[in-house]
Amino acid sequence: MQTQFRIICATRASAAEFRASSALGRSLALYPFPFIQVSLCPENTLGLPLIYNAAVRRFAADEPVFVFVHDDVHLLDFFWPDRILQGLERFGVVGVAGNVRRIPKQPSWVHVDERFTPDDACHLSGAVAHGVGWPPDRVDYFGTVGREVRLLDGALLAVRGATLRAHDLWFDERFDFHFYDLDFCRQAERAGVTLGTVPMPIVHQSTGNYGGVAWRKSYASYLEKWGS
Repeated sequence: MQTQFRIICATRASAAEFRASSALGRSLALYPFPFIQVSLCPENTLGLPLIYNAAVRRFAADEPVFVFVHDDVHLLDFFWPDRILQGLERFGVVGVAGNVRRIPKQPSWVHVDERFTPDDACHLSGAVAHGVGWPPDRVDYFGTVGREVRLLDGALLAVRGATLRAHDLWFDERFDFHFYDLDFCRQAERAGVTLGTVPMPIVHQSTGNYGGVAWRKSYASYLEKWGS
């Protein structure tokens, strides 16, 4: 039986604007595959964990593969569902880039300190292009893909609904748009769920919004929860 995919996305745009103008909306128009369903939260002002958890509560019993993805992500691969399925044969949660280690007070999967010093390439895995289309402005190659990691980039996370149910995994709703991904990775690791990267080409229009007021508030909450 064909595996069902459930894409979960929140956007500040209207539904019509999402379909016509957003990176993800335009990408999905290319893939009208019957096994892909899209759950969109338009004109959204809520934190992503609230949106993601609501979708899990509604659809997890159907046991789809959930793809939690930002609206500014272009999906470039005709066979991206197959890439995800191949990754989920090895790992419980997959993404496009991550870090094989985690160090105290790490502020993101790719940085090692609050000065946003990039981690050494030997600890990183995956690749993400950045820009507004194809060809992109650049391709950031982080390291060998297909590695087991401890932290994943939250621009795109994929996991089976059955895995979420079996391990009682949820996104922590104390986080809005920052640190929910790192927190989810740590919850997965604590539950014994492995994480890994897949060779799935995307273009991400954002490079992250590190260091702002909202980011620092979430960072403080993250450290308060985990201690480091």
